[in-house]
Amino acid sequence: MVKVYPVVSDEYLRAVQGCKRKLRGLISSKNCAPIMLRLAWHSAGTFERCSRTGGPFGTMRFPAEQAHAANSGLDIALRLLEPIRVQYPILTHADFYQLAGVVAVEVTGGPEVPFHPGRPDKDEPPVEGRLPNATEGTDHLRTVFTQQMGLTDQDIVALSGGHTLGRCHIERSGFEGPWTENPLIFDNSYFKELLRGETEGLLQLPTDKALLTDPKFHSLVKTFAADEDAFFAAYADAHQKLSELGFADYA
Repeated sequence: MVKVYPVVSDEYLRAVQGCKRKLRGLISSKNCAPIMLRLAWHSAGTFERCSRTGGPFGTMRFPAEQAHAANSGLDIALRLLEPIRVQYPILTHADFYQLAGVVAVEVTGGPEVPFHPGRPDKDEPPVEGRLPNATEGTDHLRTVFTQQMGLTDQDIVALSGGHTLGRCHIERSGFEGPWTENPLIFDNSYFKELLRGETEGLLQLPTDKALLTDPKFHSLVKTFAADEDAFFAAYADAHQKLSELGFADYA
């Protein structure tokens, strides 16, 4: 099966390219790739395939969704993005937020994630509680990512590797610290650190440690720690899937 995407105008495509250039400049100059990636993930990760609600459809623009506990601090990302957003009013918020996530991975040295425009903006924010809880384990990860979103074990582990960027802030999540020594570089060091065990100054969440307790997850962690190219390929595929949940149809 092949995905069929909406057709957008040439003017829209030019706006995507112009916006992408502006986003590269902003994210590079402000070193804000981690929060932009978090914005894109949290915008998309609310998708529930049974009800076909939530997902990457621009609802993070609403204060009600920004107020969800898991989204604490994302108002910072939205404020940083606003000067660029107003320059490209033709773009939907939905496409804009996902494009920011794609650029965040790119400018920090990560893989190129395919981006297809045409997501519509929806007006109904998802209910709270659909995003992963960092204090839980493997069953929770599969409940959220597989049962709710429809993603695979490989997607779960690959997306976890995105924690190579950024850090937790105690006032936002209850946890503090970066996962890697270079939290502004997208590489496979998250997996290397995970296999190394706890290191002073570096963070491992319960959901991170859970990847070592499940045989399938653990095998993928070892593969990605040993082979960055394999991780990059799996990550690009998983990120694209996440960013397109509920968007486009198969034909």
